[in-house]
Amino acid sequence: MNETLFAPPAASQTALFSVKRAGVFLGARITGIDLSKPLDTATVDALKLAHAEHGVLVFPDQKISSGDLLRFGRYFGELSVHPFSTNAEDSPELIVYDNKEGNPPAPTDIWHTDETFRACPPMGTALCSKIIPEVGGDTAFASMSAVYEGLSDRMQHFLSGLEAVHDFKPFRGLFPNTREGVERMRRFEDLYPPVTHPVVAAHPVTGRNVLFVNPQFTLYIKGMAEDESRHLLELLYRKTLVHEYQYRHHWEPDMVVFWDNRGVQHSALHDYYPQRRLMERITIAGTAPIPASAPADPASLRRYLMPPVTAFKDSRQQRQHERD
Repeated sequence: MNETLFAPPAASQTALFSVKRAGVFLGARITGIDLSKPLDTATVDALKLAHAEHGVLVFPDQKISSGDLLRFGRYFGELSVHPFSTNAEDSPELIVYDNKEGNPPAPTDIWHTDETFRACPPMGTALCSKIIPEVGGDTAFASMSAVYEGLSDRMQHFLSGLEAVHDFKPFRGLFPNTREGVERMRRFEDLYPPVTHPVVAAHPVTGRNVLFVNPQFTLYIKGMAEDESRHLLELLYRKTLVHEYQYRHHWEPDMVVFWDNRGVQHSALHDYYPQRRLMERITIAGTAPIPASAPADPASLRRYLMPPVTAFKDSRQQRQHERD
């Protein structure tokens, strides 16, 4: 892999670090930076560009504290609090994954983009390894711009303007089927109602088109017949499985990995359980995904043999639930 020195064009030359590509479509190893110390503006600006360009930045040999990790994340934006994760009690922005026998990992082995159940999903996530298993526990990443560019011209044209509905569906199982559990889940349904995102988004920095659907949070294609939506999403999900689009990261102790949630999906392998794996994570708040094209005309997405009864509000018969 090629290794280059990244020096920003600004007058300050204090930001100088080495970038070595780790994968064909994504991933880069960053050396020459000590994250236990504050970073100057020029270095942060250079890291922002490298982050967008490579998708996944790997910082080896970083013996940092939780406070250092929090400071690093704040260089890139406001830190967000994950509503369903194992947050530190005294610092809710910090997520602690301490998985071992008796405390198995969450279902993060499904390909996903972090928290797309939000109207504004995170722009990026940083994960720091504290204790790693002797074998297993890798994290796989996929470039969703490479996945999109690998689609045929006809498929890209077909996806243009489509929108998908996302939900916090994998976390619904955290609520027990009791009256209290149902009431708590309804509260979170009000806080995080289903949201619509473009199927193809434009990366805000690189401008590349990105496939923005994932099997963990995406429910269906908005306005499309259920069977067509299901088959289309399953086809798109399988594209992420192509090995050439992926970078598989093997963890070492004291390593920070910072990935771009706007253009990268990941899957955390659970093959290490019941060995212990202790990681700390922070997530940086983002903005709403940018549609790569104007929304499609709803009339072009679905053809009815008979109009749906809900289309006739004034002339249809009333039903009992409407009278109660």
